[in-house]
Parts: sequence; structure tokens; C-alpha cells
Amino acid sequence: MSEFVRATVGRRAALMALAAIGPGLLVMLADADVGNVVTAAKAGATFGFRLLPLLVVLIPVLYVIQELTLRVGILTHRGLGELVAERFGGGWSVIAAAGLVMAVLASLVTEFTGVAGVGELYGVSRTIGVPLAGGILLAIVATGTYRRIEFLTLWIGLFQLAFIAVAATARPDPHRVVYEIADFPIGNHSFLFLAAAIIGACLNPWMMFYQQSAVVDKGLRLRDLKVSRIETAVGALIAQLLTGAVLFAVATSFGTSGSDATLETVGEISAATKPLLGPTLGPLVFSVGVLGASMVAAIVCSLSLAWGIGELCGLRRSLEREPLRLRWFFLIYVAGVVSAAALVLLSPNLVWLNIMAQVVNVFLLPVVLTFLIVLAATCLPPHLRLGGWYLGLTVCLTAVTCGVGLLGALQGMSGGD
Repeated sequence: MSEFVRATVGRRAALMALAAIGPGLLVMLADADVGNVVTAAKAGATFGFRLLPLLVVLIPVLYVIQELTLRVGILTHRGLGELVAERFGGGWSVIAAAGLVMAVLASLVTEFTGVAGVGELYGVSRTIGVPLAGGILLAIVATGTYRRIEFLTLWIGLFQLAFIAVAATARPDPHRVVYEIADFPIGNHSFLFLAAAIIGACLNPWMMFYQQSAVVDKGLRLRDLKVSRIETAVGALIAQLLTGAVLFAVATSFGTSGSDATLETVGEISAATKPLLGPTLGPLVFSVGVLGASMVAAIVCSLSLAWGIGELCGLRRSLEREPLRLRWFFLIYVAGVVSAAALVLLSPNLVWLNIMAQVVNVFLLPVVLTFLIVLAATCLPPHLRLGGWYLGLTVCLTAVTCGVGLLGALQGMSGGD
């Protein structure tokens, strides 16, 4: 009987652990979005393997930040937007809301560039592909049911494994790889600008709003904290592995010539996979990965906007139970989708537009991180509050990351090499 009880308890614990999984993996799959893919491809084509170490260094930073969001969400049962409104007041809520809207719109631009690029690769005009993608996004948000969306989106995210399949075929010169990962042309403004774009692509402000709101809406509790931390750590590794795979494959394909002068569309980036997987299979596999990344990130950042704005304005608590109470959000969201789609339709260079969207995140990141760190250090129970050496480490990691990102962005915008 005792063995049966132990087996039953063990199965129940395993099922509870599985039930807690979702927000961490999903937000990290969304992090490896088209913005990351295009920025990493541009970095690989222009500077070879030189920016690969930055992707590795950002893994612990990404984990530390997202672990704080799930810890605050699980222990307070409130989303980030709700806590900002409650602890900092209306003025700061407006600033946070504006930053969230800008971050989500920048992300939507990148997802549309992915859809447009893949469509053009197969002869589908942007004027067809982009509006179709926008309609799908509006339809998904209109459903307003988190658990069904989470399940569907996790399956869509499996398509992103295509990037690893592409990288697995790359065979670069080992001596070249070693040389380039140890060579940092910090005097090159383009290098610094791409470094800033990689930071902005990796650390999206809307990710913090999403994961915290997701764990609240899913009803996770303190017992789920350990599993959620493991899930977030694994997700951070996967996100950077997917992004690194793109950089690795493109750097191998382009060689040392830096021949990226015409790298203006996702279709042109996919051409870099032809020497690796062949003229037909290479672009096809890459396109599948891009579409998966586009859809996952678009869905997740859409949900983060719905949750975040609603929480900041005190009008929404759960996508599951109150799907019709945020009609005004739809008006804002439709305007945002139309604006992002229009930018993509009018821009001749989708790669440059994509990279600029990532740099926008660099300027928004310090504000959102400040909110998160202050909340984690003040509103949690004493034994789980952010403090001591870990507080110092968190502040140092985020300050250095934001500082490098801002410096790179400003240097890059000043022009010159």
C-alpha cells in the first residue's frame, strides 16, 4: 500500500510539474524571434563569429532578469503592470505603458518583416503576406484564452529547431573561428551598433510583462517556483542556442569577405543556407524556422501588450475570464498592427528596419529593468526578496548590459566606422 501511495504521489508531483511548464519556455522561444534571427544573420555576414561570445554572455543576464519576473509574479499574484501602477503611481504607469507599446510595436515590425521576407522568397507579395499575418494576429488576440494559445504556440515553436538543423551542417575553419571570437573591433561603429541590436533583441522589455502575467494567469504558486526556474534556465539556453545557430551558419556561409552589401531581406539571408543544405532545401528549412519564430513572438508579445496595458490601467486581470472587457485595447492594438504593417510594406530594406527595431529596445530596457529590480527588492517576503550579494550582482549585470547597449546604439547612430 505504501508503495502505491508513493507512486501515486510521485505521479501527481510529476503532473503538477508538467502543468507549471509553459510561460518560461514560451517567452524564450518568442525571444528567439525574427529580430534575433535577422540581427544574428547580419552580424554573422558582416563580422563573422566575432559577436558569438556576446550571445553566450547574455545567457545568465537573460535568466537573471526573467527569473525575477516569475518570482515576483508567483509570490505577489500580480502582473508587472499592476505592481508598477500600485507601487509607483499614475505618472510612472503612463511611462511604463508607453514603453511597452513601443517595444511591442517594434517587435511586431520584426515579425512582419519575417513573414514578408519568406513570402517574397516564394513569390508572394508583401501586400498579400503582411495583411494576412496581421489578420491572423488580430484573430488570435480576439480569442482571449491563454491556455489554448500557450499549447498551440509551444508546438509552433518546434519549427524554430530548423535553425539548429542548418547550423549542424556548417563546417567553418576552426582557426578562423578561434581568431574571430577573440577579435573585438570595438572602434568600429557598425560593430558596436550590431552589438546593441543583439542586446535589444535578446532582452525585450515585453518579455518581462509577459512571463510575470502568464504565471499569474496560469495560477502558479510557490511550489511551482523551482520547476519554473529550471524551465526558465533551459529556455534561456535554447533561445541563445537558436540565435547562435543562425549566426554560426551565416558566418560560415559568407566566409571572411563580409559580402553583406545586398543583405536587405529575409530571402537574401536564407540564400546563405544554400551552400549548407542545397539550393532548395536550405531556404525551405530556414523559412520554416523564420515563420515559426514570427508566429510565436507575435502571439506572445500581443498577449504581453493585452496584459500589461490592462494591468497598468486597472481594467484587466485575466485573459481567461474577462475576454470582452478590453474593447478599447482592440482599437489601440489594431492601430499598432496597421502601423507596424505599413512600415514593413513601405520599407525597401527589411533587414535594416529590423535592426533599428531592436535598437529601440535598448533605450526602453533601463526603465523596465529598474521597475522590476525595485519591486523584487521591496515587495516580496524577506526570505525570497532580492537582496544581499544577489541584488548587487543583478544590478551590476543589468547596468553593464544596458550601458554597453546604449553606448553601442549611440556610437552606431553617430555614423562612421
